[in-house]
Amino acid sequence: MKRDTKGRINALVGAVSYGANPLFALPLFAGGIEVNSVLFYRYFFAVMIYGVWIKFFKKISLKISIKEFCVLFILGLLFSFSSLTLFWAFNYIEAGIACTILFIYPVMVAIIMALFFGEKITKGIVFSILLTSIGISLLYKGKAGAVLNLYGVILVLSASLFYALYMVGIKTIGAVKHMKSEKLSFYVMLFGLLVYVFNLRFCTQLQILDGPMMLFFALALAIFPTIVSFETTIIAIKLIGSTTTAILGALEPITALFCGIVFFGEHLTPKIILGVLLILIGVSIVILRSKNPSIKGFKTHRNVLSK
Repeated sequence: MKRDTKGRINALVGAVSYGANPLFALPLFAGGIEVNSVLFYRYFFAVMIYGVWIKFFKKISLKISIKEFCVLFILGLLFSFSSLTLFWAFNYIEAGIACTILFIYPVMVAIIMALFFGEKITKGIVFSILLTSIGISLLYKGKAGAVLNLYGVILVLSASLFYALYMVGIKTIGAVKHMKSEKLSFYVMLFGLLVYVFNLRFCTQLQILDGPMMLFFALALAIFPTIVSFETTIIAIKLIGSTTTAILGALEPITALFCGIVFFGEHLTPKIILGVLLILIGVSIVILRSKNPSIKGFKTHRNVLSK
């Protein structure tokens, strides 16, 4: 198999598996498992499985310094808050639309880099902001003509902002800037898990998974949109580069929309289609035109979003 072909296949697998988040999360919600418990199981299983994978199979050292510990702890909180606000949003707006709005985080990265790190705001970025804003305004909930829930949109935008701050952090903070992505991701998940331990009153309020199907969905949530997506994305970046991988990542929200429509009866209207297209085009412009590695390489560390 040619290098480019193998890279594109891995990029597509990574995007599709990450976009399958609603496929495994929504059945858990329907089974009465609340957001904090769902994310606890996701992070817990991911940390256990991924820790064994990188320690004993990939032979990567997990040793860190005190300085790295402090930075990774903050990054873990940002990453976890992004997951939490996204999954909360699933209770207010359709999951496919939520994942599409989440996809604007490269635009937010560009804005943050311009405001705080002296990056130039180009005409392309301004145009991208305009396109994504129009795209979001066109998205409707689609049930009985109801307009998209404002609180749900705010939650998703918060998730996107938290993730953008996380991305800026891993690209600008010296303590972790050159850390192996696998090692960084493991500790981000580990420290992110603490958010749910705290929210669940040190697991005293953790809901028990009732039956093998609930356990299956929790494990699948940790494996497919998390570990499989991360590993295949890393391979894709090495073979075809971060920009091509990022563009193929547009399949993530499309997959989420597909899952929502096919499996959960979510609606698709001409306005939703147009809104999704505008958001994807706007984000793609930022990725293609940016010379900033914090934007063009954002997929390298995209592993457990909820992303």
